[in-house]
Amino acid sequence: KKQSIEKIRQAYLCGQKSFGENFLQEALDKMQKLADLNIEWHFIGQIQTNKTRKIAENFHWVQSIADLKIARRLDEQRPTGLQPLNICMQVNLDGEANKAGITLADCEQFACELTEFSRLKLRGLMAIPKPHSQFADQLAVFKQLNRAYVTLKQQGFMLDTLSMGMSNDFPAAIAAGANLIRLGTAIFGRR
Repeated sequence: KKQSIEKIRQAYLCGQKSFGENFLQEALDKMQKLADLNIEWHFIGQIQTNKTRKIAENFHWVQSIADLKIARRLDEQRPTGLQPLNICMQVNLDGEANKAGITLADCEQFACELTEFSRLKLRGLMAIPKPHSQFADQLAVFKQLNRAYVTLKQQGFMLDTLSMGMSNDFPAAIAAGANLIRLGTAIFGRR
């Protein structure tokens, strides 16, 4: 978010093919101006019901599914000419009141509900935990999400994505099994 078209184009030309956004209007503008590139667009962030159609029509991934009503709208509004929308369930690992996400205890039930949608493809779990400065503390939190991910896979859910870790804590996320990390600040610098 809040990165210039030029910086995104430069990162793409260096090999970065996936980009995340959480401001819809900003993302749509970037998509139009970068339409000549084969970018995989990820929506990350809280979704308002009046924005589901544009998200369903324009993104490849939504990493922040934490509400069945929003999931239903995305499913209904995903154009049939597009592949199913890849989604991750957002888990609120720390129970923060100001953060969206389901609890770890709700993962199995929510996953069952999400697999009923034909235009959505449940790919995995995503979390943005409370910041911790120590590697050991970061690792302990990320391991919680990994355990939930492994448990769901053992229960037969066809998951392949564990999205966790950002520029300030990605080494711990990788150590805990992350295979999708979000490194905007590390790549682009501070906004």
